Formats: sequence, C-alpha cells, structure tokens
Amino acid sequence: MNAEKIREDFPALQQKLKNKPVVYLDSACMSLRPGQVIAAMNEYYEKYPGCAGRSMHKFGNMVTEKYREARRVIAKSLNAKENELIFTRNTTEGINLVAHSIGLKSGDTVVASDKEHNSNLIPWQLLSKSKDIKHIIVKSNDDNTFNLERFEEAMGNNKNIRLVTMVHTSNLDGYTMPAREVIKISHNHGALVLLDAAQSMPHREIDVKKLGCDFLAFSGHKMLGPSGIGCLYGTYELLEKLNPFIVGGETVERTTYDTQIFLKPPEKFEAGLQNYAGALGLAEAVKYLDKIGKDNVEKHENELNKIITDSLEAVGASIIGPSAGQRGGIISFNLKGIKYHDVAIMLDEMANIMIRSGQFCVHSWFAAHGIEGAARVSLYLYNTKDECSIFRENIEKIAKMF
Repeated sequence: MNAEKIREDFPALQQKLKNKPVVYLDSACMSLRPGQVIAAMNEYYEKYPGCAGRSMHKFGNMVTEKYREARRVIAKSLNAKENELIFTRNTTEGINLVAHSIGLKSGDTVVASDKEHNSNLIPWQLLSKSKDIKHIIVKSNDDNTFNLERFEEAMGNNKNIRLVTMVHTSNLDGYTMPAREVIKISHNHGALVLLDAAQSMPHREIDVKKLGCDFLAFSGHKMLGPSGIGCLYGTYELLEKLNPFIVGGETVERTTYDTQIFLKPPEKFEAGLQNYAGALGLAEAVKYLDKIGKDNVEKHENELNKIITDSLEAVGASIIGPSAGQRGGIISFNLKGIKYHDVAIMLDEMANIMIRSGQFCVHSWFAAHGIEGAARVSLYLYNTKDECSIFRENIEKIAKMF
C-alpha cells in the first residue's frame, strides 16, 4: 500500500500551516476525506438536488436511483442485503434505535463490556431507570483484553439476558474483542448481539453473515465519509419485528386521522428527509476503501503503531492496553509529569501534529481506573513512516522539557 500516493487524494493534507505540513494523527475521532468523496457529495448538490422517493421529475428520479445505489454498495461491503441496512446519522443513533425499538421490559438484562463509549453506555443506564432493566458490565483483563471466561460466566448466571451490546474495536486502546466467540456464546444463551463497529468498520473487513451478529452500527465520519451519516445493520427478520424509533414522513404507506400503515424495513426506520449527499459520500468512501483493501489498511496501521509505540516507550510513556500488535491503529498514553492536554497542545504548536486528548467518551473506564485522562494517537491509511519520525522527534523534545 503506497501511503504517499494515497495522500494525494486528500486535500486537507496538501496544505501547510505556519509553513509546516499537517501531521494528522486523530482519525479515531474524525477521518479525513478524499477528493472522490467530496466530489460525490458536490455532485448531488450541483446536478440533482431533489428529494428521493417523492418527486417524479428528473432531479427526483436521479437522486432516488443514486440513493438506492449507495445502499446497495454499502450493504454489499458488509455482505448484507439491501433491506437490512438502515441509514442513520451515526453509530449513536443506530444504538439508540435498537435500545428503544427492541422492546425491553422490566426484568430483562443487557450485557456490555467495561470499555463502552458513552453512546453504548448511557442508553442502557437510562433504560435501567425508566424500564427497570438490569445492566451488567463485564470487566476486562488487567491488560484490557477481553475475558471470555468472565463473560460466559455472566451469561450463565442470568437467564433474563435479552441483549449483548459491545464495542467491536475500542476507541480507548484499539483492541478488537473476539466477536465471533462472544456472538456464539450469546446465541447459545438466547441473547441477541449488537456490535458498535464505529472503530472496526473503517479498519478491517467485516462480514456480518460470518460474524453472525444481529445488529451492527457504524459512522461515516470515521471511515473517510461525511459527518452526519451512518448505518445500522440488522437481520431482516429482526427489523420486521422492531418498532420504529423516530416516525413521520417516508416511514408510512398511508395514514388516516386515527391509523397508520408502516412501510417495510429499512424505510420504516428512515423518517423525514434523508442526508442524500451524505449517503452518496459514504458509498464513495466504501468504494475507496474496498479498492485499497482493508487488510492492507490494517497491516499498514499495525506497522506504524509499532513505530509510535517504540518512540513512546523510549521516553518512558505509559501506554493503555495490550501490546502494539493487538491495538490496531490506536495508541493512548501518558507522559509522567505532563498533563495530557498539554502534550496535545505542544505537539500541535510545535509541528502541526494533531492528536486527541481527554477521556475519549469513555469516562466510565477512566473513572474506574483512577486515571484522569490520556493523549491518543490514532492512525489511518494516509499516515506515513515520515510522520512517525516527526512525532518521535517532537515527543522526545517534550519529554526532555519536563
């Protein structure tokens, strides 16, 4: 994979700030977009800015076909059927859709890991209060890897588990949990499985049929696509049974003053005017990643992770999570005696090195471990070994200052 060649597709990387190149190491928060994605979105606004499925004129017909094609492209990349893919705003909305549509009732139990993003934590906390469901947290091993024995024990000790909802790849440390094993154990105990794939979909091949998950949610903005667009996959049999979460125009076949007849999935879950440009942009991002091959992306990130990890270990940084080979493209760390926010600000000021700092919406994990926060480097297909060298030079300077 030629990262230098790939970089030519990304306008944001062609600029210089204060006469220095941009070193963007914050893709777990927001990925950059290639020109192809931007062009696909602009094409909608410039050439056929109409409503899909409503207007019968040429603009309406063109966007209707483009929107359907976008769904086909994205569904195919997951090995899903077109009618199993719902367009949402993001992973958060997909998770909330399941939470409020699956029909949980008093006494039901939901199981999650101890590294869930707030988007896969707060919905279940609120349902615990409003519907009296039980919310079980399975603790990780000391190195932050998943404890299958602890998980299976939790499943066996509760006969009311309705749903297992877990992060596939953690945005805290980049570790990918053993999804197939988790899904098999869950199904053996009669529970459905929802995967938060916000950090896995951009970086690794996902086949929902091989995985066997019941639901899977992801966001466009972390995988070279636009913000404000995402998807929820669900098996069609389950989607047919779910009640819609948000209702209104485009979700119904017909209404009277007293009744309504909902459309079939996925339309019954897509209320109101949709983000057509976002869907087209996301489909283009999927095509871009498929052309490069996510296996190549994953291998590239692992190589760069090892370089960054070696640089941090050389200056005595403490790194969250297991070894570099198990952390994909994410490295969360702290330098002794230096505030994590200060590290991020100094890297940005010194060399336009853009990283994340804070608690990454995993406040619960940081609170449980008594850690105030961390700095986070997150890599993607457009990052290079030269950028890793720039990072090393500047992190060494910061470490020497303190």
